[in-house]
Amino acid sequence: MTLKRFSSRTKRLDTEFLAKSLNGASKYFRIAGYFRSSIFELVGEEISRIPEVKIVCNSELDLIDFNVATGRNIALKERWNEVDIEAEALLKKERYQLLDQLLQSGNVEIRVVPKERLFLHGKAGSVHYPDGSRKSFIGSVNESKSAFSHNYELIWEDDDEESADWVENEFWELWKDGVPLPEAILSEINRVANRQEVTVEVLKPDDVPAAAMAEAPIYRAGEQLQPWQRSFVTMFLKHREIYGKARLLLADEVGVGKTLSMATSALVSVLLEDGPVLILAPSTLTIQWQIEMMDKLGVPAAVWSSQKKVWIGVEGQILSTRGEASSIKKCPYKIAIVSTGLIMHQRDEFDFVKEAGMLLKNRFGTVILDEAHKARLRGGLGNKALEPNNLLSFMLRIGKRTRHIILGTATPIQTDVRELWDLLGILNSGAEFVLGDSLSLWQNHEKAISLLTGKSQVSSEQEAWQWLSNPLPPASEHHIVQQIRDYLLVDVQSFVCSYRYEDLDYMIQSMWLSECLDINFFKENNPVLRHTVLRKRRQLEDDGLLEKVGVNTHPVTQNLAQYQSRFVGLGIPTNTPFQVAYEKAEEFSQLLQSRTKAGGFMKSLMLQRICSSFASGLKTAQKMLKHSISNEDEDRIEEVEHILSDMTEAEVACLKEIEIQLSRPEAVDSKLNTVKWFLTEFRTDRKTWLEHGCIIFSQYYDTAEWIAKELAKSMKGEVVAVYAGLGKSGFFRDNQFNNVEREVIKAAIRNREIRLVVATDAACEGLNLQTLGTLINIDLPWNPSRLEQRLGRIKRFGQSRKFVDMLNLVYSETQDEKVYNVLSERLRDTYDIFGTLPDTIEDDWIKDEEQLKDRMNEYIHERKKAQDAFSLKYRGTIDPEAYLWERCTSVLSRSDITRKLSEPW
Repeated sequence: MTLKRFSSRTKRLDTEFLAKSLNGASKYFRIAGYFRSSIFELVGEEISRIPEVKIVCNSELDLIDFNVATGRNIALKERWNEVDIEAEALLKKERYQLLDQLLQSGNVEIRVVPKERLFLHGKAGSVHYPDGSRKSFIGSVNESKSAFSHNYELIWEDDDEESADWVENEFWELWKDGVPLPEAILSEINRVANRQEVTVEVLKPDDVPAAAMAEAPIYRAGEQLQPWQRSFVTMFLKHREIYGKARLLLADEVGVGKTLSMATSALVSVLLEDGPVLILAPSTLTIQWQIEMMDKLGVPAAVWSSQKKVWIGVEGQILSTRGEASSIKKCPYKIAIVSTGLIMHQRDEFDFVKEAGMLLKNRFGTVILDEAHKARLRGGLGNKALEPNNLLSFMLRIGKRTRHIILGTATPIQTDVRELWDLLGILNSGAEFVLGDSLSLWQNHEKAISLLTGKSQVSSEQEAWQWLSNPLPPASEHHIVQQIRDYLLVDVQSFVCSYRYEDLDYMIQSMWLSECLDINFFKENNPVLRHTVLRKRRQLEDDGLLEKVGVNTHPVTQNLAQYQSRFVGLGIPTNTPFQVAYEKAEEFSQLLQSRTKAGGFMKSLMLQRICSSFASGLKTAQKMLKHSISNEDEDRIEEVEHILSDMTEAEVACLKEIEIQLSRPEAVDSKLNTVKWFLTEFRTDRKTWLEHGCIIFSQYYDTAEWIAKELAKSMKGEVVAVYAGLGKSGFFRDNQFNNVEREVIKAAIRNREIRLVVATDAACEGLNLQTLGTLINIDLPWNPSRLEQRLGRIKRFGQSRKFVDMLNLVYSETQDEKVYNVLSERLRDTYDIFGTLPDTIEDDWIKDEEQLKDRMNEYIHERKKAQDAFSLKYRGTIDPEAYLWERCTSVLSRSDITRKLSEPW
């Protein structure tokens, strides 16, 4: 037996120990340290000629993440990417290339193990030789060339068989607990080894998404756009090429990620110099859009504050002169986000005024309208029922001044298929290749729907020509179209054919057009399918593209005993101060409704806020006494301030009584104790909800701040994160609050350093919280799709629980309880909401539960009829292996992208 000792103080370990030990080796087994440095530094060792090399290293991964393949791959790639890739790719280019060759050779196998094994300093290895002899070593050396050659390190080497057995026993125990290095890491090493920075000018348009996204934050964090999201961006570019303008309706169901599909398309259009981007979204979603674009895409966008008349940056900074409405004409960034509420309330007779009017004087590269179903006919009774509402009218006008338009909505048909034609009309504005010109049969929705649903048929070749020629489809759509275009020499950029049927020759009339008489021809070739994209959640789940995660909702009325008398039916009991305050809120609402048309809006605002929490109700009353409301409702700030400035004595008395009652010491909010009990005492799958990890959602920051603060005070040492927009995010611990960036919160959640998060809906879309297993809705949004969006934060790839738990809290004997009693019947078994629930529960439906139930049944019946009359269908299958942007080697510099997007209109 020979025992050798090596010190870097007296000898170079890379030459005197490492090179000599590995020379002529047949096998090399190594227990290494942190996986990135251990793997990366393999290039410093002479292992390329060793037939069998096995390395096991520490991943610093939590065991729960480690056991879920998706979560493991995401976390490892995020760890791998904790470097400045732009510098790394140049400074270590050759080393990446060598490492890539080494890992592709097939003789090296690497496994990673969870951090629970904690072998950060257990460096050891064994070397086999062709003659059957072995050496083992142990010491302080990290698996790196620099450690062997530069650091002060100690190594003990032993050629004793017993020593080698001991080291290898340790090695194989760890190897057994490890998993192979994910393909995501191998691909990233290969990508960086071949990486080069390019400019947009040298790229084909189809290559821009990959070049822009490969190093976007979402990809650096180990995630990616989903296959259906990538396919939408590809379709956007395809339409841009075919028509010169992309006009698309994205009708994906709730929860499958429309925002990122549309946002990435906007990013690409800016990089291709198509012009400024205007995103129109409800006021409650504007900050959500801004956060998602920055956090996922690294795209700075400015939000217009209707209240302050100023552009606001992603951290809440002011980007233009405060109070100047004219600033809206020149956004400081290429991408601007404006509330649709501003559009809805800035029209005087036939003309749009103020900021809305100024926007209509600009020209845009791309306009995106989120929740596009709100652009529709006025409806109701009277002469104006069939007139476009303000949003639809605005979109029809701006369409003529815009190159690309994307409409996003999960409910393109509310109760009448006609509404779909309103949206197609927007797409057709300034782009008659969608529905054709004014003479097109497709403009008549009744005739078109009848044809598409098979209720009527094309009876002659002449009629077929009328349907086919205006608009004339692109050649790629069908071989008949290709033949007709070629025969008539129709330009590829022309989509209205001027030939009359009588002028067509025998070949077209009698042979080609006869094929169009087939009953399925226009069902499969029509403007709706051409310009509409719809993917259903259930289909994506069945195809294995979306995770199937079940949901257990609480309270369960059939077993209320398990909650220890905390619920009366579906509601939680309140107390006298709240009951008096709630009665005064209802009285205040009735007084307003008798005085002003806006009373309905004010009623919803007041009652939803007081039903959220005592804290929210109190602050709302206090603000209204000062003739103001929260920024969350800023679209109508001018209108509301005007109404509140004219309050009667009776109205003021109601608000003062609300303030008095909710300020009383005995006004203790029962939601707080209920939440604490579920977090610390109620168990599912043998764990408390806090042990599973929990996110608590509220519509309002007042409620989110209150519940986070109170939980932190009562749960000593527990860090409670608040995730909100505009610089309001941070950590509570005991009585202390620190502002922190949202990225810090997300990282802490991923690393399981935080298990309790309180979030507002404004931040909902930017969060991926599969490390948390429970959700509490501390208030009930009167928008069922919002519940789906909230649930989508934890019901996603990487969720370790087969069923997640969700608690919905409402106060007894309130509007919220009426709504939830009706909703719960439909939400109990399924969260595939599309086509079964209205987008928003209208205030005037809620006279009593029976009326609400009747109105919803009527609504759903009408929606079902509309869907039966016309079933939207997305053509083609989605290939998960198509457009793998994460492998792109020719990339755009992030600084170049940011610089481009930071240019003003």
